[in-house]
Amino acid sequence: MGTAILPLPRGARIRSGTKPGFRVTERRSGPVSPGMPLLYSLPMNTSPALAAIKMLVLNVLAWIVISAVGAYGAATANGFLRLWQQWCIDYVPMMMLSSVLCLALLRWPTLFASRRNVIGLFIVVIVLFPPLQWLYLDWVRNSDAISLQSVYQARLRMRRFSWFVTGATFAIIVAIGNWRLARARELALEQQRMLALRAQLEPHFIFNALNAISALVREGDKAVSLQGISRLSDLLRYALSASLRDAVRLGEELQFVHDYTGLQRLRYGERLHIAIDCGDPQLHDVLCPPLLLQPLIENALRHDLDCHQGRSDIRVQIARQAEVLLLTVSNPVNSQAPANPGTGLGLKNTRERLALFNPAATLLAERRGDRFYAEVQLPCD
Repeated sequence: MGTAILPLPRGARIRSGTKPGFRVTERRSGPVSPGMPLLYSLPMNTSPALAAIKMLVLNVLAWIVISAVGAYGAATANGFLRLWQQWCIDYVPMMMLSSVLCLALLRWPTLFASRRNVIGLFIVVIVLFPPLQWLYLDWVRNSDAISLQSVYQARLRMRRFSWFVTGATFAIIVAIGNWRLARARELALEQQRMLALRAQLEPHFIFNALNAISALVREGDKAVSLQGISRLSDLLRYALSASLRDAVRLGEELQFVHDYTGLQRLRYGERLHIAIDCGDPQLHDVLCPPLLLQPLIENALRHDLDCHQGRSDIRVQIARQAEVLLLTVSNPVNSQAPANPGTGLGLKNTRERLALFNPAATLLAERRGDRFYAEVQLPCD
């Protein structure tokens, strides 16, 4: 009995996937540079210009809300709107200060990474900004001409609250900037680790596929060997293209498994029996890590067919339970058959890649009765 698998929908397109809400740079090698752009902190498909506009709008809205809260607490029942308007006008310098600092962080994400920079910029802001703020307030309220005398008077009239608001604004933006930088570096390190795991998995897969080809060559059937080499080229083409992406569609993985078992069937013949049950075609569009199923199938083959001379009984079940994609690969366990320990790389690598793809994803591998189960639970939208 052959492999039961649902084909890819006609016209399906291969699309690259990433962690939801973030844009990442593929194939970045070497150590994480402290001056790298904060691509990881920008939503996908967001240009720097659009990000700057959004940043300005958010700053203005934040100060409008702060003005509304302050005016509501200080105004009488009939004077709220007038006082709110006045507070919004008074806070224009603060809007400009916070916007300039945020735009500077977009341009230079490591601006506040060093203590020297933080202290130096704080001194500049706290010395220069409050006098300019009071000059602006004098100009708005009294329309006074700016002179050395007005600058001196503005310096004398600086209140403690102005110092506090300026310092608090600076501190909040520094904290946000450093949090964004730490998050960017964390995501960059995750990407580096994912690439390292892929680099480890690819030669492992190629080695096992070449083993299948070498077994065909030893049997002396030239036609079957050439067919195996052709199938191997298709497998390698997908493996290399998938390794450049963070996520692939489950339908692509099922097609890859279909091709992989086709190669193995040239080696094992009718002994190879794999039943794949994926009753819901909509699951083909669910994103998952590349080469997720193949190591589990390979593990089942090693502990089933390679341990006896009979037929295999490998079962793959794919279903959705609530918001979780459940993938189960099982194979029989023959206590009288010699053990085939292998390297254990497939399951270990798959478990680590799942954790990087989604921290809530799990891989459980255990024996239940006379069968061994590898069960993946992957949260999906």
